[in-house]
Amino acid sequence: MTQMGEAITRYHKLLEGDQFKDLAWAHELQERMKADNLAVGGKPVSPVLRPHFITRRQYNGLVKAVESFSSAVDRVENMAIGSPALMARMEMLPAEKMLAAVDPGYPFLSVTSLIDTHLNNGTLRFARYIPDTPTGVAYGEALSDIFYDAAPVKQFRKRYRLEKLPGTRFLLQAILKAFKEWGGKTKKPNIAILEFRQPFQTTESGENALIANLFRKEGHTVEVVSPEQLEYRNNVLRRGDFAIDLVFRRVKVQEFLLRFDLTHPLLRAYQEHAVCVVNNFRSEMSQKKAIFDLLTDDEITADFPASERRTIKEFVPWTRVVHEAKTKYRNKTVDLPEFILNNRNKLVLRPNDDGTDQHSFRGSEVDEPGWEKALRTALRNPYVVQEVVEPVLDMFPVLQYGHMEMQKMRVDVHPHSYLGKVQGCSSWLTAVGPSGFSTLSGVAPTFILEPK
Repeated sequence: MTQMGEAITRYHKLLEGDQFKDLAWAHELQERMKADNLAVGGKPVSPVLRPHFITRRQYNGLVKAVESFSSAVDRVENMAIGSPALMARMEMLPAEKMLAAVDPGYPFLSVTSLIDTHLNNGTLRFARYIPDTPTGVAYGEALSDIFYDAAPVKQFRKRYRLEKLPGTRFLLQAILKAFKEWGGKTKKPNIAILEFRQPFQTTESGENALIANLFRKEGHTVEVVSPEQLEYRNNVLRRGDFAIDLVFRRVKVQEFLLRFDLTHPLLRAYQEHAVCVVNNFRSEMSQKKAIFDLLTDDEITADFPASERRTIKEFVPWTRVVHEAKTKYRNKTVDLPEFILNNRNKLVLRPNDDGTDQHSFRGSEVDEPGWEKALRTALRNPYVVQEVVEPVLDMFPVLQYGHMEMQKMRVDVHPHSYLGKVQGCSSWLTAVGPSGFSTLSGVAPTFILEPK
């Protein structure tokens, strides 16, 4: 058993011992989460009773790989902005291309981002790149404080050293740097956190409320707003009497364009350089899974630094936009549709955009007729084919109906990257059910674990 395996086993045995088996501490933990606004729909944002642990070696390797990868993403995005051919390969909507053509006023393509990573012992693979503030950056920081002082973790810390990871401080610093580069003159801009609200939703979502409060503690005037509340007049974007200097965008462009057109007040203010928007609308290019198509095309990355090409080769799954074409796979030219049909067990078909009503198809989970049907769907719609990235699975204790039970969870580690530099990470857990579907999911606090 590895040192990490031994530590996790020891933690689980602590929970099963006489000191903690009455679960009073677990109920207290959940009530603390609810009291601190760490709940969604009345349920705590963390479904588990132990933190996710990683080693310092894992964290250092993660930081190095993600920063090299982020640099490569910026490089390929800058190439695409100046190349209609590369832009076409991204399968962007016409309105998305128009917004990408607008100079955001600062040089950073993605001020904040996360990389969905599968971290397992000595292996690391990137599943997707998301140019957005990680879900979990504020939750993870608050959960780390709560779990660190929970009774079993206190007991566990007598034998192991747990290190908290950086939180939201670097998020605000990155946003303000972008604002300054944009031309903002004030050190304390009025900040609007932009979110979509569900029908009948009267208050801001939990994590956005947390982020707003953290920014307010630093002296900023902050409001959480929705797009329909905005108006633009006299060169000022506002929500009622609140004049906005900086929009912290937490809505996806494609979702925005499904509801509004290019005359929306936010887009007019952005195009006229009347408001700073973070992340800017160019960042949406890397939201497309087709970004991995460009990154894994050796002809495009031939002149990239050797370190970035090594990172891509080692950590990024081979990806191609699905269409009738010849392409390269491991230095061999293949007919893409034929290759997809003949290599079902090691491939997955994914929609190019998250949040669409289209489904992913993992070849090993469907039969040959089902795979042929999936390929036909992928040829008619914006899809990519990727080599499968195997999920990382681990057992976690959960509180279910007043009892503690062990649950197999899929673990996705999300490094938090600000202006290309990694400052901490959070972990997203999803229960693995018999059908592959589960509603039990949420954030786990993440600590670096070392023996004392």
